[in-house]
Amino acid sequence: MRDMRRLALTYKFGIDEVMTKIAILRDEFRHMANYNPVEHVGSRLKSFESIVAKCRRKGIALTPAAVREQMFDVAGVRVTCSFVSDIYRVRDMLVGQPDLTLLEERDYIAHPKANGYQSLHLIVQVPVYLSDRVEHVVVEIQLRTIAMDFWASLEHKIFYKYGRQVPRHLTDSLKLAADVAAQLDASMERIHDEVRALAGDDEAVEHAEAVLTPEELLRTFWPSPDTAVDADGRPRG
Repeated sequence: MRDMRRLALTYKFGIDEVMTKIAILRDEFRHMANYNPVEHVGSRLKSFESIVAKCRRKGIALTPAAVREQMFDVAGVRVTCSFVSDIYRVRDMLVGQPDLTLLEERDYIAHPKANGYQSLHLIVQVPVYLSDRVEHVVVEIQLRTIAMDFWASLEHKIFYKYGRQVPRHLTDSLKLAADVAAQLDASMERIHDEVRALAGDDEAVEHAEAVLTPEELLRTFWPSPDTAVDADGRPRG
């Protein structure tokens, strides 16, 4: 058990390494640019009790070696960005650092989960320099927009309340809310791109023309009184 607690401490140091990398990027943007792609950063470390419970549930041996090889969510960092383009921008900056190794990438933005969940997950490995050795620690980085993070937080609370036995009408409503959040992200990014274009950033113009306007967004989810709707109030056809 002492070895497992030492392992948990090592994961904490892995989080510290990733948080430092992101803090440096934020400070650089804050002092050298007029825009910061990172809105908020948080972290979480599985408790020793949670690690033990998952090992038993998944049939993983309760040893440091088995946890390192088979459990990739012990250490987590969550980065919240304003826009989807910022997510990929931050992703590229992190992955481009030579001491950070990308082990796996799951793009739930390009390919959302069936329930509507969206996020970019990076499983990375970072070196942690201890007094007598170097440990290569796996950390999961989740990158989301503010809308994605709000939706995921609400979804988690609902599933926790119902013990994962969520009524069908609530899962349907969550999926619709996820669609609305995705459209909101697209619409807000379009507005952001238009502001950049007006300021002389021509690279934003092409992307801005491809996204719904706020009025179109509202008509998509809140139709006019003349629009036929189904029993749940959604537009038909």
